[in-house]
Amino acid sequence: MEISPDDEAPFPDPWPLRFADRGHTNVRRIGSGVEGVVYSLGEDRVAKVWNGRPTADVRLTRQVYADIARRPLPFSTPEILDAEEYEGGVLVTYERKLPGVSLRADSAQVDYERELPTQHNDTLLTVLHGLASVPGTDAMRQMTVQGDDRPLWREHDRFQNALAALVDRAATRHGAALAAHMPDFGAGVERTQRALRSLPDAPVTAIHGDLVPPNIHVDAAGRPVAVLDFGFYTTAGDPAFEAAVTAAIWDMYGPHAEEHTAELTRLFAHELGHPPATLAVYQAAYALTTYDLFGLDDSDGHFRWCVGQLRRNTVFSA
Repeated sequence: MEISPDDEAPFPDPWPLRFADRGHTNVRRIGSGVEGVVYSLGEDRVAKVWNGRPTADVRLTRQVYADIARRPLPFSTPEILDAEEYEGGVLVTYERKLPGVSLRADSAQVDYERELPTQHNDTLLTVLHGLASVPGTDAMRQMTVQGDDRPLWREHDRFQNALAALVDRAATRHGAALAAHMPDFGAGVERTQRALRSLPDAPVTAIHGDLVPPNIHVDAAGRPVAVLDFGFYTTAGDPAFEAAVTAAIWDMYGPHAEEHTAELTRLFAHELGHPPATLAVYQAAYALTTYDLFGLDDSDGHFRWCVGQLRRNTVFSA
């Protein structure tokens, strides 16, 4: 989950007392995101209270975390220590507390300056290089992208084909909402699917899928020390997909968002060797598979962002 800092709940919060009853002291709510709320339980542990997370997912998520942790990386990644289900089916996972602080607040909360800090760019490259060194595993292939109803890789042996099938399912869900803003919507979906299927084979590595600034922690010197909140779009796939999505979502809502996306896309193409055309295909696929997760009209910021991405995308709007 993407975590936004918040020291107080907007309503009476029963969880600190529940955790205290289980022997945890100094319980403090430290953030919330789409998938739930996070509490600090002391120096070395946090608890995540999930919204609607199926209990059956815990063993799979735990395995994915373990698969990632097996690879020596220059930053820490999550580890689930324990899990339990409370009354009402609410899932709580207890995890190792990761070091560092968020690289910066989300662009929905603060405006980013026009010039991208070099240190932030270097941090992103370190994280992308690191994740691209982690081989994709069977557990990662079994992960389901948020909003979908089946593991991404089911019935597929290529990431690109699996993603094309996901585009089809997502467009079928609520495509009329997007089509209202783009008369050529159906043709754009077909172009994107054809482009995905025509991409060459690529290494299959760990994909985080949500590398927004709050999900990268840095130390006092600005070096990346942790990557957290896997799960939103976590899977195994082409590392170019991770680079493409990161370039697009790093600054989604700021006054210079469009320029930042273009600049990071160029940077990742140059430094990581990903063809710009491939990055454009993956950016279109990401917008087409996440547009309806939070709202179905332009009153929702993410929906508006996806519409803008698709209108500018050289594959979808060719």
